[in-house]
Amino acid sequence: MNHNITYWNKGAEYLFGWTSAEVLGKEAVVLLSDSKQQSEQAVKKLLVDGTWSGEMIERHRSGHTITTECHWTLIYDDQGQPQCILAIKNDISHRKAAEQEIKQLAFYDHLTLLPNRLLLMNRLKKSLYNHQRSEMYGAVLFIDLDNFKMLNDTLGHDKGDLLLQQVAKRLSDTLRKGDTVARLGGDEFVVLVENLKKDYRAAAYKARRIGEKVLKAFALPFYLDNDAEEHTEKNQAHFSSPSIGIALFGKQDMLLDDVLKHADLAMYQAKAAGRNTMQFFDPRMQKQVTDRAVLEAQLREAVSEKSFVLYYQPQVDRKQRIIGVEALLRWPHKNHGVVSPADFIPLAEESGLILPLGQWVLEQACNQLSLWKKHPQTKQLTISVNVSARQFHHPDFVDMVLSVVQQTAIDPTRLKLELTESILVSDMALMIERMNKLKDHGICFSLDDFGTGYSSLLYLKRMPLDELKIDKSFVQDVFGAENDAAIVKTILALGHSLGLSVIAEGVESEEQQLFLMTHQCQLFQGYLYGKPMTIDRLECLLGLTVVQENECRCFK
Repeated sequence: MNHNITYWNKGAEYLFGWTSAEVLGKEAVVLLSDSKQQSEQAVKKLLVDGTWSGEMIERHRSGHTITTECHWTLIYDDQGQPQCILAIKNDISHRKAAEQEIKQLAFYDHLTLLPNRLLLMNRLKKSLYNHQRSEMYGAVLFIDLDNFKMLNDTLGHDKGDLLLQQVAKRLSDTLRKGDTVARLGGDEFVVLVENLKKDYRAAAYKARRIGEKVLKAFALPFYLDNDAEEHTEKNQAHFSSPSIGIALFGKQDMLLDDVLKHADLAMYQAKAAGRNTMQFFDPRMQKQVTDRAVLEAQLREAVSEKSFVLYYQPQVDRKQRIIGVEALLRWPHKNHGVVSPADFIPLAEESGLILPLGQWVLEQACNQLSLWKKHPQTKQLTISVNVSARQFHHPDFVDMVLSVVQQTAIDPTRLKLELTESILVSDMALMIERMNKLKDHGICFSLDDFGTGYSSLLYLKRMPLDELKIDKSFVQDVFGAENDAAIVKTILALGHSLGLSVIAEGVESEEQQLFLMTHQCQLFQGYLYGKPMTIDRLECLLGLTVVQENECRCFK
């Protein structure tokens, strides 16, 4: 059965503008349909059921589209085979336009064309239900324009309306496509942000980031002389700032009105705090987010000023001879003492500061290797440098490492990059290719925290590794948990079978050391052999310097 037109009545001529003589024998889909895929799907259903009813977007002879209500019936020949389709169509374009207009009036703000309160509440209700099921957190940002009434009173309501339209556009352009930006009325806007994070603190931090984007968007001027946002002699710049209240919702069972009420209260706190700022509803969360924001600003300053130091933790062999060290980053904070890496490394990852910070660590470690190669006691030592997933995924990572190695003129076999298994989750083939490029220049690799992540013999066999590191969590419980002891023995056996060195980290007692030695572990790291220490203390242990402290002892 083909789809050529064999009958065309006066109603069809009126509906589509084509005369019978112009269309007979021509293919209906090509001539009329605005969506060939939609027509093909309708025909498939028709061949199964014998009838089909539905709506279609079709083309008039003049080129404009019309919406038709279709009723198709399949006609069979004397042998019971499909012969043709009887199609009855009605133009419902005006009805669809009216329905769309009613929907627009019911659910959208007439001035800004944003969702109104009714549509926002519908979406928020669904979002509350979905987030409770997924255990994810979402957020509501309640935005109120500062001093909007003064603008209306001084420049007039037409300028106020134009500002509201430009604010609506700027908010929509700033936020993600899946977010809802609504106008409640007056100068009040609400942003509904979904699927932030499962962790409450992480979700709050991400919500804060979105709030910062909104504040940044308002930093640019508005031009209220006409619709074009450009500066002219008549079209003077006008600055408007927002006060933003943020309320999180998610796992807890919350009432619909309470979420908006919490965000509204937080917005008034932002007003009280001086306007052009944001506040969280939860005072404890507000303090945590504020503290984190301060810490990030201080971290950014520290990265710029290179206010960090490297500590080194010895790595020893079975005779407790130092064969290398792991470089560990420390941040001496002017007010809080030494900040724990557990506090600032995740922050550096999220903010992107890990890239310049990681490069600085690599440069310092390579400079140290360059100095050590001049001394017989240290020229054979290795330095292990931790590399995060974000660093390794950066397209310039390989070139950066090779450039640092070349500039410092070190023996690349003395540099060991410690990777975690999470690096390989996104694109294993690409990551292994990068490792091979570095390996071709002599750089070594250690797989850190082995057994805690995405261990797979498939990639373990393909990776150009030199070493596996047994995670300290397994070592610490080697006597308290049979599973941990079994895992340690398995990793040792696996490393030996693959021709890899295996180093156990977190060794704190002689009993742990004896267990590891009994199962043929060759390399060790932990407090039993030395805590992370400054370069001066380390070089004392290595016999390069002498300091006047009883705490400095040399290994026998």
